[in-house]
Amino acid sequence: MKRLLLLLLVVLAVGAWVGEKMVQDPGYAMLAYNGTTIETSLWVLIVILVLGFAILHWLINFLLHSKMPHTRIKEWREHRRHSLAQRKTMKGLLALSEGKWWQAQRLLKQSANDAQLPLVNYLAGARAAHEQREDKAADELLQQARSAVPQAEVAIGVSQAQIQLERGEYETCLANLIRLRRLAPKNTYVLRLLKSVYVSLEDWQGLTNLLPDLRKHKVFNPAELDKLEQTCYAQLLGTALANIPAEADVETRLKALNREWDSLPNRMSQDELIVRQYVELLIEARSEEKAESFLRTKIKKEWDEGLVRLYGRVQAPDAHKQLEVAKGWLKKHPDSASLKLTLGRISMRNEHWGKAVDYLEESLALEKSPETYSELTRLLTHLGDNERSLSIMQDGMELMSTDLPPLPLPQSDTTADTESSSAAPEAAPAESKA
Repeated sequence: MKRLLLLLLVVLAVGAWVGEKMVQDPGYAMLAYNGTTIETSLWVLIVILVLGFAILHWLINFLLHSKMPHTRIKEWREHRRHSLAQRKTMKGLLALSEGKWWQAQRLLKQSANDAQLPLVNYLAGARAAHEQREDKAADELLQQARSAVPQAEVAIGVSQAQIQLERGEYETCLANLIRLRRLAPKNTYVLRLLKSVYVSLEDWQGLTNLLPDLRKHKVFNPAELDKLEQTCYAQLLGTALANIPAEADVETRLKALNREWDSLPNRMSQDELIVRQYVELLIEARSEEKAESFLRTKIKKEWDEGLVRLYGRVQAPDAHKQLEVAKGWLKKHPDSASLKLTLGRISMRNEHWGKAVDYLEESLALEKSPETYSELTRLLTHLGDNERSLSIMQDGMELMSTDLPPLPLPQSDTTADTESSSAAPEAAPAESKA
């Protein structure tokens, strides 16, 4: 404001000075050219020259910037096109979130070329096409994404792997993920997808090799990783005998099984589920003696109730020796319900029926187990003690379900009436025949 006021004062001062000079002496100027003469005052000539310079300056600027209207129109069109693409992209993403797959695919594909982030349009459009089972369209959109944004290969590859996994294209998906793992070895989502593919392919060896990276990058919580590791080695151990011919001898089957067992990490060879599976496979390999010896060593080294129960299921060649071994554990573990159940079973194998009943009853006194109830009921039934067997069976049935709703039950009198009424029709024909 101050500058404008100062400029105005200068202009007024100059104007006043020029006006005074014009009044004092208007001056004289004459221009002659080729017989033509123009006479005027000096001040008029000066005004004509100033106006001519201004007009010439404006004309030059106009000629130099004659293309500006076209450029502005082009910029306006581009801005309008981008704005329209942005609106379509937003509508397409909303349609995608609402499950309107066809509408989402159409809008996202139409606006991809003019969108500010075309990668988003292509990936979201591929997802919409996949949801409609349009595999070819989905693959084309993913390829267009690669052409438009080649530097986003990991993001595009992950989206493609998700789609391949859902299609059931496990081999192709695995190859894609292995390539992505080389590009982004620390990408946890790539590792998560790899785990899913290995599980789908039942490639337990591949998954076992992946486990260290899953732990290192904390892809899953420790409990999930422990469970996954247990599953891997259980499956590997379970397939140890799968490729062995059925007619192979015991030694061949045992070698194959032990080879797989020896390859297990130490922590897995201590896992109860794995140990139990190994013992069952030893039994399947017709090596009961090895199974009994293995369990005996394990239990001696570290007491485990589950393994003690399993010991009672092993039919060792020398049942008497097996019984003596189990009896030896009673000194340190007299209150073990699992040991009493095992002693009862081994006693049955030795045909010591009375001792078997005693051991099973002692086991029930320590722990109400459905397994022990079933074993004792079976033994009493075969001994002919039906009344006692029925009593034990009724006690055991209470363990089957303790969450029964309160319902009316028939009384003993009602049961008797029902039985007598059901017997009446059978007597009637006899009377009529008489």
